[in-house]
Amino acid sequence: MKEIYTKYIASVLNVRDWQVENCALMFEEGNTIPFISRYRKEKTGGLDDASVAEIKHWVDVFAEMEKRKSTVIQNIEAQGKLSDELRRTIENCVSVTELEDIYLPYRPKRRTRATAAREIGLEPLADSLMNTKVPDPEREAGKYVGEKVADVEAALSGARDIIAERLSESVQIRETLRGMFRNRRFVSRQTRQAKDNPEASRFRTYFDFSMPVRNIPSHNMLGMLRAENEGFVNISVDVLPEKCTNKIYYDWCQEHGYPPARQADQIRASIDDSYKRLLEPSILNEIIKEAKQKADEDSVKVFEDNLRQLLLSAPLGQKRIMAVDPGFRNGCKIACLDAQGQLLHHEIIFPHPPQNQKVKAMMSVGEMIEKYGIEAIAIGNGTASRETEEFFKKVHLPDGCRAWVVSEDGASIYSASEVARREFPDEDVTVRGAVSIGRRLMDPLSELVKIDPKSLGVGQYQHDVDQNLLKEKLDNTVEFCVNSVGVDLNTASPYLLSYVAGIGPALAENIVKYRSDNGVFGSRAELKKVPRLGAKAFEQCAGFLRIRDGRNPLDNSSVHPEAYHIVDRMAASLGVKTSELVGNADLCSKLTASDYVDDSFGIPTVNDIIKELAKPGRDPREAAQEFEFSADVHTLEDLFPGMELPGIVTNITNFGAFVDIGLHENGLIHVSQMGVRGLADPTKVLKLHQQIRVSVLQVDLDRKRISLRLVK
Repeated sequence: MKEIYTKYIASVLNVRDWQVENCALMFEEGNTIPFISRYRKEKTGGLDDASVAEIKHWVDVFAEMEKRKSTVIQNIEAQGKLSDELRRTIENCVSVTELEDIYLPYRPKRRTRATAAREIGLEPLADSLMNTKVPDPEREAGKYVGEKVADVEAALSGARDIIAERLSESVQIRETLRGMFRNRRFVSRQTRQAKDNPEASRFRTYFDFSMPVRNIPSHNMLGMLRAENEGFVNISVDVLPEKCTNKIYYDWCQEHGYPPARQADQIRASIDDSYKRLLEPSILNEIIKEAKQKADEDSVKVFEDNLRQLLLSAPLGQKRIMAVDPGFRNGCKIACLDAQGQLLHHEIIFPHPPQNQKVKAMMSVGEMIEKYGIEAIAIGNGTASRETEEFFKKVHLPDGCRAWVVSEDGASIYSASEVARREFPDEDVTVRGAVSIGRRLMDPLSELVKIDPKSLGVGQYQHDVDQNLLKEKLDNTVEFCVNSVGVDLNTASPYLLSYVAGIGPALAENIVKYRSDNGVFGSRAELKKVPRLGAKAFEQCAGFLRIRDGRNPLDNSSVHPEAYHIVDRMAASLGVKTSELVGNADLCSKLTASDYVDDSFGIPTVNDIIKELAKPGRDPREAAQEFEFSADVHTLEDLFPGMELPGIVTNITNFGAFVDIGLHENGLIHVSQMGVRGLADPTKVLKLHQQIRVSVLQVDLDRKRISLRLVK
């Protein structure tokens, strides 16, 4: 990668040049983000996965820029206008905006007013007006009157068109105007279409709205743009045209000298026309696009953080689960699962209105609990959730068995997906949905990877942001979560395996097929027998795969096979077998990392090995915590200002956090009600699925909105 790109990435991410260079080289060699951040710390200087992912993002950006530069250079060269200086300027660009500004005068255009003026020979007149002092422009223009130019005014008008286009293509002028626009405010105003339109009421915040361009919050920018896209507002920047045109004229005079009065009138007229017709619309679009890009990045970051927390939610573990998809008229769908999440039985009960078959439902549930040895109940948090939870409180449950409320977000998407049809080809969507709810309680990560992250309800304006950026960042997040937890090679689904570093969907299917044909894997080394899983793929994935009760205890740890010899040296130095060292924290405390450093592995990697040996295969996720909603709240009418309630954070945005307090409608804690000075960043105050206490501020029964304040 070019040095100019390396230095730019290093400055943007506040890292060293050599860290960027090493990461770029490792990407070229086919290494993945999880592998680099976990097993190549000496080369990255200990960069975490997020930093490595950012470097990868910029490496890809500049790879695309190199392609664009090649196209630009070829096009300019074909016109015979490529000088050595221009080539160097293009090659040294690190900004897409700068590159496109340079290319603008050479870019093929549709026919313009300036094009027409050039065709009738008025370019020399434009040159004269721009570059020399012309006391009498009319006399100069008279030289061009003839068969193609009707009169003096037609000549001057054509020359002004050429000058206006040249001004609009000036790199300096465009950058000056960008700076002026960035220092002003976005303004949105209601359109005629919005008046008396009930659909427009959703956007009334933006009917008379303004906010500084430089620091407009992402949710406001995206909300304003959505309102404009639907035709309910117009967006502008409150920059004064006179200030802009005066600045352009002043800078032109600084470069060319002050012209005679009548020539100045022609230049002024050209500037006014250029600004109104060409520059202002173009710069406004650029500033909106720039703000949209920043809003996209901020919103995607919120989505990333929420998704990471969701995927790393506490697992209950391998227990026999009764999963319940609640409902009223159509009943509660029950799915009984074994400890591996396999479906054992399903049926429907009707404990709620209109059927009210409570006694029959209670008997059926009791029989299923006993027959299938149920150890936990998973209840979806959708319609009839609270009522179903109350029903199960009246059911006699075995000791240690309790009911858990589980998020249903995305369950309906999963149940109708190709993934679900492949898993349960003979079951309908209701059964698949119930199974998904149960598996989410058992292991959220393993189940949620089957669902498009955009369907999990943890983002803001997710359909409005750059979809390519969103996919890139969310894929990275899922990959991080899967690899940070580790995957059981002998039980993982192909969907979970596909996110392991270096594997992907095709190899995941091959692994599952090999496992089906040959039985469980006895060692990581056996992976090399899987068709099409070569040395590079093995290097990338091996450290993230776990084998319980395998021949080598290290295969159930995050120690990479390439470092097994180091563990053997450690064990030998302590006079014990490797199997005795693994999991023995006392023995590990006697190890000194510097004693085992060699040409391939430095202090960071050896320290990681010692830490892992003390607690091999440790799950980084927290343990599941019990929670109960307030028994006094069942409808919106039960709420009143000042009332304190327990709640669970269900989504976090830049403007606040949504909280489930046990009703069909989530409440909102606005950023101003986070209990800290100023407008807090919700992502730094709260976490997804965090159990909190809130106080009711206001209840809007008509709009079904609940305003909350964070208590603790």
